Amino acid sequence: MDRLNVGGPTRHVAWLARGLDPAQFETVLVSGSVAPGEGDMSHLVLAAGLEPIVVPAMSRAVRLRDLGVLWTLVRLLFRLRPDVVHTHKAKAGVLGRTAATIYRWATPSALRGRPRPCRVVHTFHGHVFEGYYGRATSAAIVAVERLLARVTDRIVAISPAQRRDLVVRFRIASPARVAVIPLGIDVEAVRGAPGRLRGLVGVPADAPLIGIVGRLCEVKHQALLLDAVALLRDAGVAVHVAVIGDGHLRPALEARARRLDLADVVTFTGFRDDVESLYADMDVVALTSHNEGTPVTLLEAMAARRAVAATAVGGVVDLMGAAHETVDGVTVWDHGMTVADGDAAAFARALRRLLAAPALRREMGERGHAFVAANAGTARLVRDVAALYRELLDGAPVAAPVPAGAGPGDERRAVRRVASG
Repeated sequence: MDRLNVGGPTRHVAWLARGLDPAQFETVLVSGSVAPGEGDMSHLVLAAGLEPIVVPAMSRAVRLRDLGVLWTLVRLLFRLRPDVVHTHKAKAGVLGRTAATIYRWATPSALRGRPRPCRVVHTFHGHVFEGYYGRATSAAIVAVERLLARVTDRIVAISPAQRRDLVVRFRIASPARVAVIPLGIDVEAVRGAPGRLRGLVGVPADAPLIGIVGRLCEVKHQALLLDAVALLRDAGVAVHVAVIGDGHLRPALEARARRLDLADVVTFTGFRDDVESLYADMDVVALTSHNEGTPVTLLEAMAARRAVAATAVGGVVDLMGAAHETVDGVTVWDHGMTVADGDAAAFARALRRLLAAPALRREMGERGHAFVAANAGTARLVRDVAALYRELLDGAPVAAPVPAGAGPGDERRAVRRVASG
């Protein structure tokens, strides 16, 4: 239950919809509306054979009308009678899990401790506990998530680092309630098309080109890359940058590029439907986020055999392989280099080292491709999620506050209905 805007979660849901065995699971996708400027990826779920049920009032902003959205979702669940409600991301996770709790317990048998037989799953594709809002708002979000965790049968983290955040740092849920299911991508879809991106941005084949892919918003912090490139230019290193994506910060980032005298070497492409084919022209793929779960752009970069330079946040380090050395704030890994969040000087040093070492970039790219092919395919993702659903439906304990020993109360359907989004 979320907007089908540009980003990893929409792709994740589309891959699950396409991959789950219809003989075992019937998937019903519920989505909200995509705001102007966000970019719409609903074509992915349509291509996967799903026609989403759209709740137009469910949008990104938190508003009083969300009470009406909650009522709409409750009524929808009573009509669908799902075996599993699986929510994704922050706001949709709050509304969807609240609606699912009402649906489970709004039954006469609840007085005897027997809720409706519906399991609730929530996937964190990142989290908004830090890096998005002020201290008071972040603390309120943590408190709400701790409460919701008590009525969620299983919380899915997409990396070991994220699980540590949920269990240890922010104490959202107990270890037994949090499972790790890493993201998967369509590795075969990341096919090289040399020349396409360079033709788009007007960069010759022999000129160094750095690419960065993602929404242009605060948490992605693309300003860090612009600052690092300005430092490279001051050091006499010529480089071009392709910023692929869009968002409300685009005017501010374009103004920053002009202020740093980078307008002639930085190109903003906007959203692209062919992004998987553009990595082939990048010498280095950058990621500058303040906060990440498992960034799909890094998985795609590795699938395309590209070396990466990234901030060491969230689940990024879980993708980087083995660490080799840390020098001047730059850590060298199997698949690329990382620096501390917000350190533009170190990011510039990482980029300079990678651009100066084409053989090292090729080695990192090959190791990254092997890692993704072995660990991050969509087949593995679908297999893991299907196993989780079967575990919950075939006898795992239901979430608090259900009394211990409470049973489902009726026979399960042969084909389980999953309300997802």
